Amino acid sequence: MTITADNASSIAELERLKVLHNGTKGKLTFSDAEFERRLGGLRKIMAAKELDAVILTSYHGIKYYSDFLYTTFGRNYALVVTADDSVTVTANIDAGMPWRTSYGENIVYTDWRRDNFFFGLQEALRQRGVKATRLGVEDDFLPGLTREKIAAAFPGAQLLDVSQDAMRQRMIKSAEEIEVIKHGARIGDLGGEAIRNAIREGISEYEVALIGTEAMVHEIAKTFPDREVRDTWVWFQSGINTDGAHNWATTRKLQQGDILSLNCFPMTSGYYTALERTLFLGQPDERSLELWNINVEVHKRGLELIKPGAVCKDIAAELNEIYISNGLLANRTFGYGHSFGVLSHYYGREAGLELREDIDTVLEPGMVVSMEPMITVADGQPGAGGYREHDILVIGEDNSVENITKFPFGPEKNIIEA
Repeated sequence: MTITADNASSIAELERLKVLHNGTKGKLTFSDAEFERRLGGLRKIMAAKELDAVILTSYHGIKYYSDFLYTTFGRNYALVVTADDSVTVTANIDAGMPWRTSYGENIVYTDWRRDNFFFGLQEALRQRGVKATRLGVEDDFLPGLTREKIAAAFPGAQLLDVSQDAMRQRMIKSAEEIEVIKHGARIGDLGGEAIRNAIREGISEYEVALIGTEAMVHEIAKTFPDREVRDTWVWFQSGINTDGAHNWATTRKLQQGDILSLNCFPMTSGYYTALERTLFLGQPDERSLELWNINVEVHKRGLELIKPGAVCKDIAAELNEIYISNGLLANRTFGYGHSFGVLSHYYGREAGLELREDIDTVLEPGMVVSMEPMITVADGQPGAGGYREHDILVIGEDNSVENITKFPFGPEKNIIEA
């Protein structure tokens, strides 16, 4: 529509904000008690920092405390949490879906004014009688320009970071969360089986990836029938494309003798799980087999080291010694594992719970971590390629440790004969 003098006034009169309770609230991933537990934890952070409210803007923050996972497309989203309630602030393009799929209230902002999102933040607090003098924000996922506009919307208010405190809260999983994560690991195993059955000479990486993804998506829909089905993917790699952990599938066709890397990522309602395995199409050469077995040795020892009371950096230091003794430490490509929960390849990371030399977090009940050693040998060298394995472990309340990944690893199980 062209804006003219005749219609400019009518556009100006259009609503800046809406309430769109369209339909009825849907079934959420977790119980109301679980969301109240999470919000209660955030309110303890608010009280400790003497905050009037928190404005969460990250995918993981909003999802964790409300169950709503937004699709940005260049728009802003938020969850405003006060001492008494919570309200998502979402774009009109999504209509009533955010309200139907979230815990708490919802305010919708329209596109008729560029600053309507920030007006919605103001209105969320005004409606709740909150005068903002100290506001919590997530500086780990807040662009500078957006932070400046939030500050301008609340003149005189101090913005304080809550991202690290919220991350530490997310690191300890509840029983309901662990149940979702266990389903994710099971579904990843199913994807792995579909992929292993599809491997043959001449099939392309992306075709194998599609087969694994489809198997997982169908099982997610069956397991979580009332939730969105989104974001599940596979990185299936062969040959030189195995050198990086995050290399996407290509059109390359598998050849006899290829090193292969199977990487399944079922996303169950925003919760990330993973299965990663080294395989070979046909018998590996002597050096490839040697490298594979060394990495399996590291993996097995890592699984033994994950236990309550262990320190992340100490686990990394001990596993380094195995690589050092084999002259392979420089070939290690990343840390030995990380936390699981609300995260994905485009959002989220619980960086305080990674098995690296610079992390001094102590493992405790309720944490869920991976063991995933990887080494890469450059193209042209004997045994060239990337070798990695990946299991997920749950540290239980009774100090037990459960490996919830069941797909086998190592040369005894993952050499695919043509």
